[in-house]
Amino acid sequence: MLSKRLGAYARLMRLDKPIGSLLLLWPTLWALWIAGDGQPQPRIVLIMIIGVFVMRSAGCVINDFADRNFDPHVERTKDRPLATKEVSVREALILFVCLSLVGFILVLFLNRLSIILAFVGLFLAASYPFLKRVSGLPQFYLGIAFGWGIPIAFAAHLDTVPIVGWLILLANIAWAGAYDTFYAMVDRNDDLRIGVKSLATLSGTSDRLVIGLCQAVTLIMLGVVGYLENLDGYYYLGLCGALLVGIWHQYSCREDNREKFFAAFLGNSWFGAMVFGGILLAYL
Repeated sequence: MLSKRLGAYARLMRLDKPIGSLLLLWPTLWALWIAGDGQPQPRIVLIMIIGVFVMRSAGCVINDFADRNFDPHVERTKDRPLATKEVSVREALILFVCLSLVGFILVLFLNRLSIILAFVGLFLAASYPFLKRVSGLPQFYLGIAFGWGIPIAFAAHLDTVPIVGWLILLANIAWAGAYDTFYAMVDRNDDLRIGVKSLATLSGTSDRLVIGLCQAVTLIMLGVVGYLENLDGYYYLGLCGALLVGIWHQYSCREDNREKFFAAFLGNSWFGAMVFGGILLAYL
């Protein structure tokens, strides 16, 4: 019985689906290595990595709490623990609070500015799921929430967030606009039927164009970061690798196919990995 309950909590936190953690982790690593000039403090790296997984789990719990009345009507989400009432609303809220407390304890080992920014990050994570009720642009808000580790990484190392840190956050906002639109395209028909808003429902038949523009803005912003930080050609080689990933996703999703859309969403982890690989090589 206990193992079944723990299994339900694990699925509620999406521990069985690590892609969300990776999409949150890559931009955090970009920021850590650039903020640390290629040699980030191991203590800060460890705290940030643990924080990524803890807060992603907290975000999934509060997301499912917000969507508990929508998820039963969506094919992809109808079996989630809150949708099936395998986990109660009360249990979900307690789990969210516990995970948030763990995240707060972690950030106490950083400096004052990092702690202040962490409170903003908690608000972003808790409020994002409700934006889908009022705006067709929740993907960009997700980019802020998923990328908030970027300013925290700079604050932890430099006790300030320079322009480069905010540019990386802007790049992440655009990147989230791309990958989360692929994700939303999987559920577009269900979302249109039940009234959930997203960039996928807003863009209609121009979805791939919108995604392409988001991908272009992401790479341009990261290119500016490389210029300001005087990163060498290896960095731009990583950006070229990310560009190829984006081109492949555009090509593979030329037809209306839910499986292809979801595969493109999952494949965005390679986009983030390519950028990080370029950063590592540039500093080496």
